[in-house]
Amino acid sequence: MYLTQSLHRALQQDPDRIATVFGTRVRTVAESVDRIARFGALLREFGVEPGDRVGILALNSDRYHEYLFAVPWIGAVLNPVNIRWSPAEVIYSLRESETRILLVDDAFAQVVPALREGLPDLETVIYIGDGEAPFGTANYEELIANVEPVPDTRTGGEALLGVFYTGGTTGHPKGVMLTHDNLVASGLGGLAAGHVLSHHGRMLHAAPMFHLADFALWTMGNLAGATHFMIPMFTPVATLRAIAEHAITDTLLVPTMIQMVADEPTAADYDLSSLVHFLYGASTIPESVLTRARELFPAASFTQAYGMTELSPIATMLSPADHDHPIRSRSGGRAAPHTEVRIVDEHDNEVSRGQVGEVIVRGDNVMLGYWNRPSDTAAALRGGWMHTGDAGYMDDDGYVFIVDRLKDMIITGGENVYSAEVENALSKHPAVATCAVIGLPDDRWGERVHAVIVLHPDTPATEAELDEHCRSSIAGYKTPRSWEFVDALPMSGAGKILKRELRQRHQTAEA
Repeated sequence: MYLTQSLHRALQQDPDRIATVFGTRVRTVAESVDRIARFGALLREFGVEPGDRVGILALNSDRYHEYLFAVPWIGAVLNPVNIRWSPAEVIYSLRESETRILLVDDAFAQVVPALREGLPDLETVIYIGDGEAPFGTANYEELIANVEPVPDTRTGGEALLGVFYTGGTTGHPKGVMLTHDNLVASGLGGLAAGHVLSHHGRMLHAAPMFHLADFALWTMGNLAGATHFMIPMFTPVATLRAIAEHAITDTLLVPTMIQMVADEPTAADYDLSSLVHFLYGASTIPESVLTRARELFPAASFTQAYGMTELSPIATMLSPADHDHPIRSRSGGRAAPHTEVRIVDEHDNEVSRGQVGEVIVRGDNVMLGYWNRPSDTAAALRGGWMHTGDAGYMDDDGYVFIVDRLKDMIITGGENVYSAEVENALSKHPAVATCAVIGLPDDRWGERVHAVIVLHPDTPATEAELDEHCRSSIAGYKTPRSWEFVDALPMSGAGKILKRELRQRHQTAEA
């Protein structure tokens, strides 16, 4: 399998179909393929050889779409950079992956001098913005207009497609190596599950395109002949407006984005009836938020995908019908058509149904390994299974319930407390906008359950009130013993709460 196969199929069968829409720019399949082939030629002129890494630090756009195809078109390797990283973090990932070619847009052109200072081996920076190319960068549009297109190498199979850096939620970011087979298998498996995308639908990219969640949507969209609509970055109003104005049929948002859309005061003013498929994932979602989102998009069927970058990224899927089940709706679904999933103990023995253990996954979607980290790769892929680091259990029907990251599990007074359960209880209080639960050292209990709360504006709540609310739905030992109210929680580029940073803040304060 090879990623660019869907391009050739679309060009053969439907060359005049609209491929991408970004602002006022509208391009057909034939126009897009021509630009992609020219971009491949441009990269070759800059000395890019098969296997070389080509990075991009940019907001969503039609040119991002062209990058995702043009790099594998010549057999090179994608390296999409997290747009929320600091220059130091960007430099780290580019240096470690030995990336010598980088694309930037208007939003990130100003960091180029800092990147060049920290990366002497950064040979070429290509400007993909809409203005005049900054000093020291090459102008994308001018250059691709003056090169002849090159044929597709049709690189695929076990060849490396991309190095995708993790968000670093539990430690230093690692470069995940994914092959063509990995990404296409995950895309085909997602489509085979059904109820995910429309055939020749109108797909909105509001989640960041550097992230594997949106990459999965993009891959499935290409296989299903979608028209890709992009907005530069997520905001609730921009997302709602795009859905209404372009009659979007399919999209993906992560739970924090869904909550922001549901909280948007003007949401009811938009016609959202066109949306028929709503895919979400990347982190757990509070039941109350999901309920409000389903009310806001009554015509849409909701599908949850659980997975991770190392799984390209889909492992399990929760169907729209399962969202109406009182118990299964709280799960991550069952193994996707392309995966096998088990729950195991510390010795990798499968545990009994209902017993909590580590979630492990096997399939053609499992990563090749971590870039330049053989020991980490061996540990993660031992026995031929990807060890996710997630704690969960499986019921008798194969539904997987994720209870926590193994590293986030709290042991207080000898009892295991899973933060997701406490967070779900807290999120049902009307004053709580979002929250995170972590374990902090405690002289008496070993660890204590600590809640970090963001309240809705002008909606007060006291510790005593929240304590009483929690005790009405979870055991007393699971109820937070300490509380903290903040204006915002630290987030990764994919919208995941960075609990590591929350714990570090307390370690620093106590030092």
